[in-house]
Amino acid sequence: MALDRAARLLAAVERDGPTCIWCGRELTGQVAPSTEHVVPRVKGGPSWLENEVAACRRCNGERGHTAPVEWLEECLRRGWPADEERLARVLAGLAEAIAVRGGQRRARPYLDAQLRRLARRRPSGPDGAAGSRVPA
Repeated sequence: MALDRAARLLAAVERDGPTCIWCGRELTGQVAPSTEHVVPRVKGGPSWLENEVAACRRCNGERGHTAPVEWLEECLRRGWPADEERLARVLAGLAEAIAVRGGQRRARPYLDAQLRRLARRRPSGPDGAAGSRVPA
């Protein structure tokens, strides 16, 4: 059964915790959560839980259609505690979901490019290969 948008937002908050993926603010009271598509819909990103995280409305609005890794880097430049591990987990989970469910022809190359860019950012793993720590 497919979840509606509100249910997906609640599930994302339960999965990842009640903080904005980009600025780290707690999503309570004045800082309301919103559904953030990691791969934007205009780039073919599906409205699946695997492609959604909770973000504050400010970050969601400012990001717009900016690529997720580019926005992560901008947030870090601003001094915000953007959650790179969460982003890596969601991107990897979306890639797995697409492999299982199929489709998403437009999203695949965009997602692959974001995974490559994120892997280049990440520290070397135990074998010395850059990006070898991409979580499952």
